[in-house]
Amino acid sequence: MEAANGPYADLRKWVQEQLEETRGRSRVVHRDSISVPREGAAQIALVGPPNAGKSSLLQALSQIQIKTGDYAFTTTRPVPALTRLRGVLVQLVEIPGLIEGAAEGRGGGRALLGVLRGADGIVLCHDAAQPESLDAIRAELELAAIEKPTLVVATKTDETPPPEGALGVSVLDEESLEALRDAVWDLTGLIRVFLRRPGHDEAEPRPLRPPATVSDVARTIHHDVEAACTGARIWGSSARFDGQRVGRDHVVADGDTIEVLVR
Repeated sequence: MEAANGPYADLRKWVQEQLEETRGRSRVVHRDSISVPREGAAQIALVGPPNAGKSSLLQALSQIQIKTGDYAFTTTRPVPALTRLRGVLVQLVEIPGLIEGAAEGRGGGRALLGVLRGADGIVLCHDAAQPESLDAIRAELELAAIEKPTLVVATKTDETPPPEGALGVSVLDEESLEALRDAVWDLTGLIRVFLRRPGHDEAEPRPLRPPATVSDVARTIHHDVEAACTGARIWGSSARFDGQRVGRDHVVADGDTIEVLVR
């Protein structure tokens, strides 16, 4: 009894209040932040209203098994998956259905929008029969001041034709999925060069973010190779002729084949 009402009672009460406040802040931080570790050469987010077909698209592109259903909020946390586009690994991340008020935290929206800030591009998905369902998503992205390269995709086009301005996709149509793969690659903003190395039968595709130089290509091998790089031999559109020898600051182009030269 004395301990509860003694001279240190006020101090104990203050300490307890501070602990409770700290725990509360920790819960808020946890709720308002979600980390999706980046893998691959780029990260593209699939965004849209609930039940827009995002999980089915992710499954079709990456061939991972995902719980899907014809009801809202089947997916409750971001789902990352790797896919290979033009020989390069790219990470796709399905974002759970964003709802109105997401920018103010509704439905865990702040955390989900935080994932979008780190992405290289956004695929806005909507059911082909409900193009207006993207209006609220666009409004939340604008309120959150998120501006990324964006592709609009209308899903389930085996049931309804796509509206104007959207890429129509059906998971039942491989041709439409291939068109989506090409469009997502363009969304990454990457270029590919092909690295020719002694002892390797085939040139290896290396993704780079333009503008990229021979020195940048050398860095994809190892930083020691970059330090020792004196230039390269180039086959492709950035060369005046096949096998042209260029310096380390030469700007490479998409599709170039490169043999890095070191001292």
